[in-house]
Amino acid sequence: MTRRSRAREVALQLLFQKDQNPKPISRKAIEKFARDRLIRDGDAVEFCLRIYDEVLSNQAAIDASISATAENWRINRMLPVDRNLLRIGTYEMIHAAEPTPPAVAIDEVIELARRYGSADSPGFVNGILDKIIKKKQAAPPVPTPAEPVAAAE
Repeated sequence: MTRRSRAREVALQLLFQKDQNPKPISRKAIEKFARDRLIRDGDAVEFCLRIYDEVLSNQAAIDASISATAENWRINRMLPVDRNLLRIGTYEMIHAAEPTPPAVAIDEVIELARRYGSADSPGFVNGILDKIIKKKQAAPPVPTPAEPVAAAE
């Protein structure tokens, strides 16, 4: 397992814990958990915590993308592992400052679904993430505001 794959795995564990336990956990405890699991690998810890923080920061938009794509599935009715894997994959493909290539993000999440999800999880996660990225790629580009034209002198 690569360092980034392991960091995603730890981010999944943190997101699952946050999702299932209403009692807040201190930031210090979250960072310690990541450091201990990632053997104090600074880059992997940073990547893990970035996924965790950004998924939570963008959760409303991420969940909206998932809900709009997952026909006949309410997000709160999905298995917690699947729900959080979909959040990680959607974040990495669409919301990250430097998006992960879709094929890589989907493969990574499917691998985690095999390890932590049900027998149906890999196909379920793959199908939804594939639809999310296809919708994004099919959407017309958002126009950027034109720069003001300088007056001729």
